[in-house]
Amino acid sequence: MATKTKTDLIIVESPAKAKTITKYLGPGYEVKASMGHVRDLPKSKIGVDVTDDFAVDYQPIAGKSDVINDLKKAAKKSGKVYLATDPDREGEAISWHLKELLGLPDETTYRVTFNEITKKVVQESIAEPRQIDMDLVDAQQARRVLDRVVGYQISPFLWKKIRRGLSAGRVQSVATRLVCEREAEICAFQSEEYWSLDASLERVKPNVGKFTAQFYGKEKKEELPNEASVTAVMDAVREAKFVVTDVKRQEKKRNPAPPFTTSTLQQEASRKLGMSPRRTMAIAQQLYEGVDITGEGTVGLITYMRTDSLRLSDEATAAAKSFILGRYGKDYYPGSPRVYKAKAGAQDAHEAIRPSNVELVPENIRKDLTIEQFRLYKLIWSRFLACQMSSATYDAVTIETTAGDYRFRATHTELKFSGYTAVYVEGKDEDEEELQSPLPDLKVGESLSLKELLPKQHFTQPPARYTEASLIKALEEKGIGRPSTYAPTISTIEGREYVVKEGKYLRSTTLGETVNEVMKERFPDIASYDFTAQMEERLDGVEQGKENWKSVLRGFYGDFAKELEKAEADVGERIKVPDEVSDEVCPVCGRNLVFKTGRFGRFLACPGFPECTHTQPITEQMPGKCPKCGGRLLKRTGTSKKNGKQYAYYCCEYLSSKDEAKKCDFMTWDVPVADNCPVCGTTMFKLSGRGAKKPFCINSACSNFLPEDKRGYYKKSDGEDGEKKTKGKKTAAKKTTAKKTAAKKTTTRKTTAKKTAAKKKA
Repeated sequence: MATKTKTDLIIVESPAKAKTITKYLGPGYEVKASMGHVRDLPKSKIGVDVTDDFAVDYQPIAGKSDVINDLKKAAKKSGKVYLATDPDREGEAISWHLKELLGLPDETTYRVTFNEITKKVVQESIAEPRQIDMDLVDAQQARRVLDRVVGYQISPFLWKKIRRGLSAGRVQSVATRLVCEREAEICAFQSEEYWSLDASLERVKPNVGKFTAQFYGKEKKEELPNEASVTAVMDAVREAKFVVTDVKRQEKKRNPAPPFTTSTLQQEASRKLGMSPRRTMAIAQQLYEGVDITGEGTVGLITYMRTDSLRLSDEATAAAKSFILGRYGKDYYPGSPRVYKAKAGAQDAHEAIRPSNVELVPENIRKDLTIEQFRLYKLIWSRFLACQMSSATYDAVTIETTAGDYRFRATHTELKFSGYTAVYVEGKDEDEEELQSPLPDLKVGESLSLKELLPKQHFTQPPARYTEASLIKALEEKGIGRPSTYAPTISTIEGREYVVKEGKYLRSTTLGETVNEVMKERFPDIASYDFTAQMEERLDGVEQGKENWKSVLRGFYGDFAKELEKAEADVGERIKVPDEVSDEVCPVCGRNLVFKTGRFGRFLACPGFPECTHTQPITEQMPGKCPKCGGRLLKRTGTSKKNGKQYAYYCCEYLSSKDEAKKCDFMTWDVPVADNCPVCGTTMFKLSGRGAKKPFCINSACSNFLPEDKRGYYKKSDGEDGEKKTKGKKTAAKKTTAKKTAAKKTTTRKTTAKKTAAKKKA
C-alpha cells in the first residue's frame, strides 16, 4: 500500500495573505496565518537583563494560545514548513520566533519571501527557499531591545519629573524636538517689511497685447525694503519710456519623479489624499496582501510597501513600456527604461513600490476596492507609469523691458508636450505660485505704453510648521529612523500629545516642549540628531553582518546608564507643565480658555477653576460663512453619553452666544467646504466621512439647491424605527429560539437512535 504524501505547511501573518497565496498553490499545501507576532518582550516589565549581557525574556503574546496550538498541530502533521512572513527584518524576526516557539527542526523548515504576491513570484519563491537570515533577525532584536531599554528606563524618570503616562524613545524624541524647534523659530521670528512693484504694460503698435512685468532692479536684482524705495522707483519710471530690451525663448524639460519608496508614498498620500502615514501603510498592506477582483480572484495589487529602494525589475519596466506604447503612443515613451539611483545607504533588498500588474488599471477595478484602496492604488499605479514616460516639455518666454535705469521682467511658461503629466503630477508641500497669463509676441526695441504702476506691501513670513509629510522628509534627510518607523513615530508623538495636528500642520504643545527640554538637558544623546543618525547606521551594520548586535548595545548602554544614574540622583521638584492658552474667551468670566486633557481627549476649560467651572469642546474654524447670519463656521466635538464615542458637528460661532441679539441656531452634520455656490454665492457643504464627496448647496431659495433626499444620507428601513424595530427584534428572537429548540430535539433524537442501535448490536 502506497504511503500518503504529507502536505507542506506555509505560515504567513494574515488571513488575507493566506487566501491570496492559497489561490496560486496546488492541493499539496496548507496555508495558515500567525496573525502577526506570536512572541515578544513582556508588556508588564522591561524583559531585558542589562546585567546579563542583554539577555532577553521572550514570551508568547497573550491571547495567541489558540493560534499557536493550531500552528503546532499543523506543523506536526506536515512535511515541510515554509515561513512566508513579510520580506523585511520584522518579517524575518517573526519567522525566527515562529521556528523557536513551534520547535521546528532545521532540516524541514524553510524561509520564503514574496516581493509581490503574484502566481509567478509565489511559485518561484517556494521552489527556491532559503534559511532564516540571522543578520536580519539580530538587526530587529537590536532595535527592539534598544527601544525597550530607552523607553522603560527613561519613562519612569519622566513620570517622576513631569507626569505619569509619558514616554521617550530614540526616534520619537528627535521627531518631537524637530517640531518644538520649528515652533520656537516661528515664535522668535521677526517679520520684515518689503515691497513689490508691477508695471501694467501694453504694446503701442499694434495696440493689443497687455501684460504685467515685475520690477527687477538696475544691473543686478534689487530689493525694495520700504515705501520710500518704491516711491523713488515709481517717480523715476513714471515719465520714462518703456522699451523691450531682451526676449528669451527656450524649451524646458521636466522629468518625472521616481517611483515610490515608503517615505515618499507616505508624504504624497498625506499631501494628495490627506491620509495619515499609519493609515497609508494599513491600506498599502491590504493592497499588497490581496484584494478580491472580479474575474481574477484574490490578487496582490502592489509590491511590498516597506522599502527605500528605487530599483525596478526588467519585467516591470517592460510591462510599463508595452502599456505606454499601447495607450499613449511612441511619443510618450523615452526610448529606453528610466533607471533611478537610490540615495546613499538605502537598502536594496526590494524593488520600489509599484503595481504588480500594470494592466490592472485603477478605474477598471474600482468597483472591487474601497474608496481608500482605490485612491491609494491609483496614486501608486500613476506614479509608476509616469516614472517610465517621456519628459514634459514647456515653452518658456522671458521679456525684459527697460524704463530709464530700471528693468522690469515678465515670464511665462506654457506646456508644449504633456509627457508624463498626462498621467501624474507630483504634489507640493506649499501652494503653487499663481499662474501667469500668456505674453504677447514682442520684438527687441519695441516701445510699450505704461498703463499703471502697482506697488504692494508685503511682510516676510515665518517658516511653515511641519506637516506629517514634511516631518517624514526631514527625518529621512537627517538619517533618523527607517521606512518602517515613520508612521508609528508620528502616531506616538500625536498620541502622547507632544504635538497636535491643526488642519494639516503639526504644532508642539507645552507638554511636548517641556519633555523636549528635559530630554535635551538630561539625555542629550537620545535627543541628538547626529547621535540618533549614527546609531541607525550601526544598526544597519548589524543587518549587513558587519557588527554584532550585542556589541552595539554594549557600546550604547555604558554612557546611557551614566546619564540615567545622574538624572535619577538629580531629580528635583516636579516640573509643572504650563497651561496652553487658546484664543477662545470664557463666556462666563472673560478669561482666555486653556487646553486640558480628560478621559475623552483634549477640551477647553476656564483657568479660573474652581470659581469658574466652564468647559467646552475644542473648536476649529472651517471655511465659509454661516448661511443664516454670516458668522464664522466652527467644527466642534462632543461625546456620546451612550457609548462614550466622540463625534463632530459644524455650527455657527454664535450657537451658544450669551448675546441674544447675535445668537444663531445653525448646526449641521455636513462639512462646510471652501467653494461657494456658483449661483447664489453661499457656502456649500459635503457629506462627512472618508473619500471624495461632491459639494452641494443647502440654500432652498437657490436654483442649485440639492434636497436632503438626494444628498446620499443613510436611510433607515422600516424595521429600524420605533414599534416596527421592536417587533422585528422580538420576531427574530422567537425564530432564533425556535431554531435552537428544533436543533436540540433533532440532536436528542439522533443520540437516542444511536444508543438503541448500539444496544441491538450488543
